Amino acid sequence: MPQGNIIKLLLVDDHPVVRDGLRRIQELEPRIRIIGDAATMQAAVESTRRLQPDVILMDVRLPDGDGIAACRQIKSFLPEARVLFLTSYADNRFVLAAMEAGADGYLLKESGGQRIAAAIRTILDGGTVFDPVVANRMLCRPPGTHPLDSLSLLESRVLAELAGGKTDKEVAVSLNLTPKTARNYVTRIFAKLGVHTRTEAALLHARFSDGSPAGSGGSYLPIP
Repeated sequence: MPQGNIIKLLLVDDHPVVRDGLRRIQELEPRIRIIGDAATMQAAVESTRRLQPDVILMDVRLPDGDGIAACRQIKSFLPEARVLFLTSYADNRFVLAAMEAGADGYLLKESGGQRIAAAIRTILDGGTVFDPVVANRMLCRPPGTHPLDSLSLLESRVLAELAGGKTDKEVAVSLNLTPKTARNYVTRIFAKLGVHTRTEAALLHARFSDGSPAGSGGSYLPIP
């Protein structure tokens, strides 16, 4: 959480009406203070450098690029900033690309102000947030595919550590990673599996893993 009681929020969307509507979040969460807004990818990056927000509420599509590229740049120079995507695109490709860029959450624009405010609190506490529609789509796979097939070998090892109840820091020590790298792996795993919490990830691991990491050629329990 940011120091003090104020959560500095930057809005990034190319539609003025959307930005104006999002300002209502301040009424729902008194600690949130909107310190600026941006309508382009370049403006988003520059505003972040200048204003040092705690959270950036980011659209995917921007006139001069996309929010995913902006997120990647922002995380490179301000890794402690949280990026929450708020978009109309529920496509799995966008979700995974956003997570690979370091995003901390992904909501659809149908989300109400209360949900957005709650998501901001969650990601500041170190959690990851996904819209239920996005999570459901991520879990919809062709018949015969396995939920853990999308994970790389190292992601599978990280998931196994999480399922054992370890924190990000403990995972980092166990797998010889930096804490930041471990957290990025956890974020990607959540995105690929379409889960919101460590408990959900652990349940998937318990249900479908036979102890052989995904991607290692091991066998798995069939999906009922």
